[in-house]
Amino acid sequence: MRSLTILLILISMGTAFAQTPRPPSRLNGARQFDQNCTTCHGNANVERAPDPSILRKMTPERIYEALTSGAMQVQAQNISDDDKRAIAEYLSDRKLGAAQFAEAKLMPNQCPGNSPVADLSSKPAWNGWGVDVANTRFQPVKDAQLTAGQVSKLKLKWAFGLPGATSVYGQPAIVAGRVFIGADTGYVYALDALTGCVYWSFQAQSGVRNAPTVGRLKTRPDDYAVYFGDLKGYVYAVNASSGELLWKVAADNHQLARVTGAPKLYENRLYVPVASFEETVGSNLNYACCKFRGSIVALDADTGRQIWKSYTIAEEPKPTRKNSKGTQLWGPAGGGIWSSPTIDVKRRAIYVGTGDAYTAPAASTTDSVMAFDLGTGKVLWSMQAMENDSWLAGCGPNNRSANCLNEVGPDFDFGGSPILQSMPNGRSILVAGQKSGMMWGLDPDRQGAVLWKMQVAKNPASTLPNAAKTPTDGEMVWGGAVDEQNVYFGMNSGGLLAVQLATGERRWFTPLEPSPSGQYRGEGGAVTAISGVVFSGGWDGTLRALSTEDGKVLWEFDMVKEFKTVNGVAARGGSMGAPGPVVANGMLFAGSGYIGFGGGLPGNVLLAFSAE
Repeated sequence: MRSLTILLILISMGTAFAQTPRPPSRLNGARQFDQNCTTCHGNANVERAPDPSILRKMTPERIYEALTSGAMQVQAQNISDDDKRAIAEYLSDRKLGAAQFAEAKLMPNQCPGNSPVADLSSKPAWNGWGVDVANTRFQPVKDAQLTAGQVSKLKLKWAFGLPGATSVYGQPAIVAGRVFIGADTGYVYALDALTGCVYWSFQAQSGVRNAPTVGRLKTRPDDYAVYFGDLKGYVYAVNASSGELLWKVAADNHQLARVTGAPKLYENRLYVPVASFEETVGSNLNYACCKFRGSIVALDADTGRQIWKSYTIAEEPKPTRKNSKGTQLWGPAGGGIWSSPTIDVKRRAIYVGTGDAYTAPAASTTDSVMAFDLGTGKVLWSMQAMENDSWLAGCGPNNRSANCLNEVGPDFDFGGSPILQSMPNGRSILVAGQKSGMMWGLDPDRQGAVLWKMQVAKNPASTLPNAAKTPTDGEMVWGGAVDEQNVYFGMNSGGLLAVQLATGERRWFTPLEPSPSGQYRGEGGAVTAISGVVFSGGWDGTLRALSTEDGKVLWEFDMVKEFKTVNGVAARGGSMGAPGPVVANGMLFAGSGYIGFGGGLPGNVLLAFSAE
């Protein structure tokens, strides 16, 4: 009885959390910290004030306690409670209080047995971000086991509530009949794909926003590992059957490094993309902007040992000038890799898209598609789509602080994974969508030579008159999908686009207006394709299936509502702004709820659909 009482209390805590107003955004936490804390924290002239790099190693509970009743309560007396929470969650990259009620062992829907993960090929799977190493996001018929004719019959089979989450920004992976998914609380869960019962949970040091990847351990062939990264820049391997930690390593030693793109597993190596949050704090006068460089890190999948590391910017940062407060500034910096790398087995290459620069002049490899040697990490080639795109959050025409650049770029980098596909003529093409609205078709056999390029939007989402209703800047952000003929991208200005692979010509465009229950336009998340159908989740919280032939809407489901969940956690759906839906073994899975930088609809539910 005592255990039941405790369980009911914990579930009610999850209910209360889910029903509270939307929490302050992460960007607000960064601003509050810059405005209220960096005069001391990060200032070498102030004694006994821990550097932000030290604060970021603390739990959100410890930081919040210091601000409310601990050593910093006097200094923080004029900061609202919401802003204190935002500061704690920003520094820790983890939700307050999640550890008290989010563990799997506290849930009532424990799976009755836990047979070891023994054979990844036993059931159809969606493993990792792009379903294959080429990041096509296309699930063939034998693995999808869902046809275009069955899509209209899709019905909700079960819903799983992620306790304490406000963004389900980890895309699910479906492997060996299990679902692996991460959340902004830092928890990763293993569920049964058919029923949603829970096997185990694991808490990372901070939020997990990438798709897990599962593979066999070479030195322990009877065991399988789940690989993922977190928002502190750590990479993890945990036992796929039990959730036991196998190893944990830092992909980068920069204090603001993060792993947002899914690591890619190939030939017992884990290729990890590294990005950074430095561009959001770089304009602060107490911050020594900027030193981070994006990179790809190759790790031994069994041990986490680093095999090689290659930076997107070859030149190491050097001191440049001092700002008006005497803070030493550095450069060059930037070029983060936000998405999962793409592996070219034939050419033994690995492709990535890079972000903007944080300093000026911008390095020639920012806003680029780059190719690295798979074995050594040597840069093979790069194609820069936009020069001099140097950007820092908070800088612009109305802010010319000493850290801000004279010319602020539009932040038009490559957020999504390049897609490698074979065309009907036998040639290969590498397709990448840029936030500017430019779509690129590149030739991997000719050093990334441009086969075609197409401006798919007259006014990218960030320049639209109704930009306030579009929660993110940029037209194409998190990625498209391909079949044998076309490439498909969601547009943040509102709609879904099909372009012919061979020519770059528009095949069709379907405008999509926000649903009545949603308030934001745009298809910001990655899209997913099966034979005859492309799936897309919108900022308005609507999940849709469209015909690949003509763009006609075949099915849609409004996720912005409360759901009865299999684990008894109060849950509500929201925006899909980054991860896409996945399909395997006759089922469709979608995580619902994505705040982004404060513009999306929060949510904390994983939904599973079936046509049966």
